[in-house]
Amino acid sequence: MKKVGILMGSDSDLPIIKKATAVLDDLAIPYTVNIYSAHRTPEQARDFALSARESGYGALIAAAGMAAHLAGAIAANTTLPVIGIPCASQYLDGMDALLSTVQMPSGIPVATVAINGGANAALLAAQILAVEDSALAKKLDDLRVTAAEAVLKKDADVMNKLNS
Repeated sequence: MKKVGILMGSDSDLPIIKKATAVLDDLAIPYTVNIYSAHRTPEQARDFALSARESGYGALIAAAGMAAHLAGAIAANTTLPVIGIPCASQYLDGMDALLSTVQMPSGIPVATVAINGGANAALLAAQILAVEDSALAKKLDDLRVTAAEAVLKKDADVMNKLNS
């Protein structure tokens, strides 16, 4: 199975990354986590992106706040799918990171999830890997069924408590 590369611009992004790794752990998808800054360690970020395919990665997740250039810097150096997680900061609640992540120039796409959307980034990476992995696709189908059943159980509970 291909693995997922997870990059964060700072260790302050770790709580968001833990949401992603929890999903990947549940789905038994291998991953690595690194801290690379688009601005402070650009050579290391570039080297990671350039060698990612040969290193067995099938999708990359990049989380960063504020200017949030990490996902774009990674995407500029690989043709693997890159999923950006814009992270909230103390100043603009993540809107700066969202706009920086989603506004990539034509030819360098970055899929973008919600602000602090670590779980959805992992699920999107899993869906990308599942294109070529039927066992993983089955796990994702089962996860959707379980989520639907949980909603229907809550619906039944509310109906029993509140409806006359």
